[in-house]
Amino acid sequence: MATILLVEDTASERQLMTQYLQEAGHLIIDASNGTEALQKLESNKPDVIVTDVVMPGMSGLELCRNLKKNPATKDLPIVACSSKDQDLDKMWALKQGIDVYITKPYSKADIVNAVSSVTG
Repeated sequence: MATILLVEDTASERQLMTQYLQEAGHLIIDASNGTEALQKLESNKPDVIVTDVVMPGMSGLELCRNLKKNPATKDLPIVACSSKDQDLDKMWALKQGIDVYITKPYSKADIVNAVSSVTG
């Protein structure tokens, strides 16, 4: 079981991801944007972050860059879940420090396997 900080601005997507990951035995801390995610990290220590890429305000990639610059969070695995499905989008995300990139629509197995791949 992993503790996951889930960052998704669309409530229905956040609920679906939460359901899938909880059914797989994970504990979820949720945030609706990158700024809220950074605030939640001040008092929580997740094992992995699952984030949307396209969000208002701070994007998932901006969040990732912030985390990778911070010594306390630089080694935290990050899974991106995005509607952007071009190879260039995936390549750019990986260069920003994303560990695993999956695209929407995704299955329960897709998201659970992505988290498992970075948590062991």
